[in-house]
Amino acid sequence: MKVLVSADIEGVAGVFHPEQTRAGNGEYEAARRWMTLEANAAIEGAFDGGATEVWVNDSHGGFRNLLPDLLDPRARVVLGKPRTLGMMAGLEYGAALVFMIGYHAMSQTRGILAHTINSFAFARVALNGVEVGEAGVYGALAEEYGARVALLSGDDVFAEETAPRFPGARFVVTKQATGHASGVTQSLANTRQALATAAREVVAQHLAEGRAPQAARREPGAVECELRVQTSALADLFCQWPTLTRLDAVTLRFEAASAEHAVRMLNCLSAMSFMLR
Repeated sequence: MKVLVSADIEGVAGVFHPEQTRAGNGEYEAARRWMTLEANAAIEGAFDGGATEVWVNDSHGGFRNLLPDLLDPRARVVLGKPRTLGMMAGLEYGAALVFMIGYHAMSQTRGILAHTINSFAFARVALNGVEVGEAGVYGALAEEYGARVALLSGDDVFAEETAPRFPGARFVVTKQATGHASGVTQSLANTRQALATAAREVVAQHLAEGRAPQAARREPGAVECELRVQTSALADLFCQWPTLTRLDAVTLRFEAASAEHAVRMLNCLSAMSFMLR
């Protein structure tokens, strides 16, 4: 049984302010340690439940946040960018289950530090007419590779908006949001224990149900992506890409051959946006 843990930072217990998510200060150094320990709890729980391989993907910012020396030595750690599958790098090794740890709500919601992929560039992302956050975007990619999103953690807004997308998945709520940068957190120790327990039970249940220990990639289907950007200047920039269609001053559309291609296009546009910072 192979498990992929995708770890972000905004949904980690105790994280509320943008400063905690940006390298170069003491608050970030504390938060990246908390992120690492939450990922570690999921890794340890997965192994305790019967996983034979666990890959952990650093899925925040520059993808260089996790502290490998604190992680369970049995796990393999995916670090750095660019990478083709972004927050789902590691799927290519045949993971049957995906855990999304420390994730956050989509852009334009009241979730803590809510955004979708790039807060500077993207105001709204919809796939085939359905608005999605990062969990929805990357969940589609995971499913295309035949993996099941089975465990997710983050604040209560994230859990509420994401639960319908992944019926049957387990959620660990790390904190309750009262605003973009405020809320009430669970204790860090209790959060890690809850993650370890949930991970163990999810993997054990999956094995007990006799599901395949390794995913088989599915035939991809076409995806229509509608993207609302933060400014008309970003739309001007992105529409230099000839396959994008501009619907209005800040709304664009493109067709992708698969969820993977949609993810790769969004990540390319995100990288392009740094021209205007």
